[in-house]
Amino acid sequence: MRFRKDAKLDPSQVEDYRGRGGGLPGGIPLQLGGGGGIIVLLVVLAFMFLGGGGGLGDLGSLAGQTVGPGQQPPGDLAQECQTGQDANEREDCRILASINSIQAYWNKAFRGYEPTATRLFDGSIQTGCGGASSAVGPFYCPNDRYVYIDLGFFDQLSSQLGAQGGPLAEAYILAHEYGHHVQNLTGVFRNADRGTGPQGGQVRVELQADCYAGLWVGNAVKTGFIEDLTRRDVTQALDAAASVGDDRIQERTQGRVTPESWTHGSAEQRQSWFVRGIEGSGPQSCDTFKGRV
Repeated sequence: MRFRKDAKLDPSQVEDYRGRGGGLPGGIPLQLGGGGGIIVLLVVLAFMFLGGGGGLGDLGSLAGQTVGPGQQPPGDLAQECQTGQDANEREDCRILASINSIQAYWNKAFRGYEPTATRLFDGSIQTGCGGASSAVGPFYCPNDRYVYIDLGFFDQLSSQLGAQGGPLAEAYILAHEYGHHVQNLTGVFRNADRGTGPQGGQVRVELQADCYAGLWVGNAVKTGFIEDLTRRDVTQALDAAASVGDDRIQERTQGRVTPESWTHGSAEQRQSWFVRGIEGSGPQSCDTFKGRV
């Protein structure tokens, strides 16, 4: 995935909180290993299921692992990320450019779309849905309408979840979270049931966000930020979608698959709906609330 060198980036769409040290409520330490990890895991799970954050997967089950730093140290995005050429050279600028492209698509595809920013953080951060640590993975908080991500997750995606990685794989994750923002604007978050399992309401919400991510991929070049997408880019994004399937994560973390507890969908479901989006004609192609998914 290459960005147009002369594309002008909008740095206001990303807020950089890296290096500030967020901390969870009550002074709970953020060590994820040993006995303390059990406490943090409980906090993470409470955040995910009670706070309303739309995360990419049940990454709380990876507590005991560590999320490393991103490829570049924090910097002044407004100064360092001005053009598509900067996005081709720096990870954080690439994230910014991807977000610009995703929101440019939704500005045209969804009448009344309200742009929102992504907040980059490391370690932990306070959000409108409560305190969150990196163990939660990327997520969208409907209460404050921000997307949150620790860029170290992209290393985790490959090293701990077995994904190939790659620029479009990373952008798929962001596009999925912005899919949740669209769902918040349309009322899906308020109206969907919270049932678990392969056909449950939670899975249907997540699969629609995957489909929305695919819609952006299918129209990414048209947004003016991206020069081209290759077959390899799309293959890596599909691989990322599979790697965060409930069945894949459960097999890796607990050695068995329990479909009745799924909240995000299987690897096959996630890939299938992502492809439906890529091949779709618009948001109407992503109705996951009718029939079987």
